[in-house]
Amino acid sequence: MISLFIFFSNSAQEINWISIEKAQELQKKVPKNIIMDIYTDWCGPCKLMDLNTFQNPDVVNFVNNNFYAVKFNAEGPNKIKFKGREFSNFNYQDNLKGRRNATHDFTRYLGVSGYPTIVFFDDESNPIAPITGFLNPNQIEIYLKLFKADKYRHIKSQEDFKEFLENFVPEFKI
Repeated sequence: MISLFIFFSNSAQEINWISIEKAQELQKKVPKNIIMDIYTDWCGPCKLMDLNTFQNPDVVNFVNNNFYAVKFNAEGPNKIKFKGREFSNFNYQDNLKGRRNATHDFTRYLGVSGYPTIVFFDDESNPIAPITGFLNPNQIEIYLKLFKADKYRHIKSQEDFKEFLENFVPEFKI
């Protein structure tokens, strides 16, 4: 019975999603990079990524241990305070459940043009790179490890990235 309980308790583990404001506050105490999942309510691939990627135990453990994780609705109504600026969605309409809404100003600021998009931020809250499209656990693992260890700083060309990929050994289970 005990081993069955442990199995179920481990499978229920989730990513510790926080706001971008909270992530910036925590970075001042313990510097860590941020991963931001930018999604919309109507986006099918976003929902698949929530189910298939962000609930994968290896992804959950790696993200929780190495990043501050932020989930952000690209068309949501929330005001965002980021690096001394405030961002809003002035054209948000409350009655559009499940349909496209106006794009949030913070989404535009980050240069996001499709969903889902993952944006990584360095340990000083500077956006590093947006990665657009559905990523399965093995695909996101590449980026998680690239940005966790700041290896991205050494990639200056497509050849550098290709070399990184050639030496990359996936460890996450699907």
